[in-house]
Amino acid sequence: MLVLGLETSCDETGIALYDTERGLLAHRVYSQIAVHAEYGGVVPELASRDHIRKGLPLIREVMAEAGLSLQDLEGIAYTRGPGLVGALLVGACMGQSLAWSLGIPAVGVHHMEGHLLAPMLEEESPDFPFIALLVSGGHTQLVKVTAIGEYELLGESLDDAAGEAFDKAAKMMGLPYPGGPELSRIADQGDAKRFSFPRPMTDRPGLDFSFSGLKTFTRTTILDCAVDGVLAEQDKNDIAAGFQAAVVDTLAIKCKRAMKQTGVNRLIIAGGVGANKLLREQLRKTAEELKGRVFYPRPELCTDNGAMIAYAGAQRLLAGEDAPLAVSCVPRWPMTELTPVHLEG
Repeated sequence: MLVLGLETSCDETGIALYDTERGLLAHRVYSQIAVHAEYGGVVPELASRDHIRKGLPLIREVMAEAGLSLQDLEGIAYTRGPGLVGALLVGACMGQSLAWSLGIPAVGVHHMEGHLLAPMLEEESPDFPFIALLVSGGHTQLVKVTAIGEYELLGESLDDAAGEAFDKAAKMMGLPYPGGPELSRIADQGDAKRFSFPRPMTDRPGLDFSFSGLKTFTRTTILDCAVDGVLAEQDKNDIAAGFQAAVVDTLAIKCKRAMKQTGVNRLIIAGGVGANKLLREQLRKTAEELKGRVFYPRPELCTDNGAMIAYAGAQRLLAGEDAPLAVSCVPRWPMTELTPVHLEG
């Protein structure tokens, strides 16, 4: 089945073409970083407008790269939620309109299910069951995955997600938008042991996360180090290194705990923070300690993209799912509400 995937949940327009027999044929991602940079964060109305502006040109590029036409499509998958409602509506309207005009089925995909299944696009993909660490945008979750659509939430962030904490800590240090990747970059030049950052909620049972305390510690450390309101470059690097190490350690400790509690030694990491090199290395060591293995998508498929939506949508289309023609988006949508996918054969 040849499926077109449309991802428009926030500030990236992702378009991809996935074939269930041949794999990923082509994909494009347009980032709106330049649009939102002067505001220091995503402006929902501007995000929606940019999806409208870029959606169709990117579809044409993807189809041209694959040497196919719209008439070759057998299904369309679009992000139904969670996300910014205006941005979601752009993708849903685009997907439903194309499907209706071509006489093919369309399906609305859960954004986080897309991230969770992104490692399946790689040559070496995990077998079920596995533990998934999802660290994308406003989400930090640990999920036990028994099959597609069969998800048990083990733990989640009680306040800021890891990605949000990265961005806010970076903003405190005056780093350019988007701050998370920039913080990770300067952390490579810092001493992670100079400051004693806490590892929140690791000294108590459970698999939930909390990163608000790390933000408070970061702000206090910045104020202590700043001279006349100015932070020296090495101080900035050391604070970034300490903050990053604290987040990575916390995530690794909770992943190890989840694997021990469930007896599942396969771990996947997905989402934007999943591209962090230190996190990947730490989780690799964690999995090996339990005689297990960690899987993750290539870095370009960690951030929001159409490939993960096309893949997840293809599985549901193959199982016979077909969204009603009426456009419906869900800005808040627990993944545990999804129905299992049962494929014949």
